[in-house]
Amino acid sequence: MGPEVAPHSATAPVAPPYSPPGVGGPLGTDQLGRDVLSRMLHGGRPLLLTSLISALAGAGLGALAGLFTALGGRWRQAVIMRPLDALAAVPPILVLLLVLTALPNRAGLVLAVVLASAPLSARVARSAAEQVVGRAHLEAAIARGEGWGWLLGREVLPLVAGTLLADLGIRFVTAVYLVAAAGFLGLSTSSSDWGLLIVEALPGAALQPWALLVPVLGIAVIAVAANLAADAMSRKSRGMLT
Repeated sequence: MGPEVAPHSATAPVAPPYSPPGVGGPLGTDQLGRDVLSRMLHGGRPLLLTSLISALAGAGLGALAGLFTALGGRWRQAVIMRPLDALAAVPPILVLLLVLTALPNRAGLVLAVVLASAPLSARVARSAAEQVVGRAHLEAAIARGEGWGWLLGREVLPLVAGTLLADLGIRFVTAVYLVAAAGFLGLSTSSSDWGLLIVEALPGAALQPWALLVPVLGIAVIAVAANLAADAMSRKSRGMLT
């Protein structure tokens, strides 16, 4: 709801540059006289939506790969997991730079986060599913001749859903960091990206510290909240697996 409740435009100057809180807005203005609060509210939606879509796609693809290999043989692990392991060895920030160099748009940003998240989610899903493989109910379903869709959706997924949701929370935090890093590196697709707000506020931090502190605290609050939610889901999932 940020853009709808923002008091000013994200790009229009409203007061002298580096005005303190109370002059031009509750959080002051930036180096061009734009309202810091309005820019934060306008930049929150693209940050959150891009991070959420990226995390859902990355965690979903990784979970599918991990669950599929857990029920398969060695050849599936070699064909699916080994390339993902190689991709996991590449630092996420390097993946971000390489993809955005080729696709400097929001789709490229989503793709970069997916490539950085899917390998780790695949390992988490595979480890969780391996604790279920071999249980009596799964062996009975295999003996009945159930297909892969039934085995994954009805026999394995309900027991590992908590773990996968907890992993999704971690991937969301990673996505937030990468999306903000793209803005910090000048690769943002939004004029009010919180990472862009941080890098723009650095030269005048001594004059208007709120322009720097607010986006930093915003990212920190989102990350901490997502981590707490992931921890809560992880604790619930342990009871289901035992």
